[in-house]
Amino acid sequence: MLIWLFVDLFKEKSMNYQYSFEKLEVWQNAQKFVVLIYNITSKFPNEEKYGLVSQMRKASVSISSNIAEGSSRHSLKDQIRFTEIAYGSALETYCQLKISLALLFLSEIEFQEANILLKEITNKLNALKNSQQKRLHEQTNNQINK
Repeated sequence: MLIWLFVDLFKEKSMNYQYSFEKLEVWQNAQKFVVLIYNITSKFPNEEKYGLVSQMRKASVSISSNIAEGSSRHSLKDQIRFTEIAYGSALETYCQLKISLALLFLSEIEFQEANILLKEITNKLNALKNSQQKRLHEQTNNQINK
């Protein structure tokens, strides 16, 4: 009986645990964006399974993955680099959305929905990068002044 109480308490605590990146709005939005891209691309023609569908899904997943991986880095330079990679993946996905729109694989409404969320993500990634660069600059100045 006591063991089950311990197991329940452990489950409750582990379910509430969050990694630092999970608290970032940009990561949360990137996760929503992945789901949106998977939903949009599920309607693409079968012959695009290994083309645009695969590329768009990989690029969209890369956004949140690089935010997460960058958060694990101790060096601010490394964190900035992963934020830049996430931004690049966001622009890659945008390009693929534009191609998909031109090929009529998605509607204008679907494109606009994805684009609105993507603009929010890229704006937040820019803000995150600026914050990281500011902290790096302050860190460098502090080391020089010592």
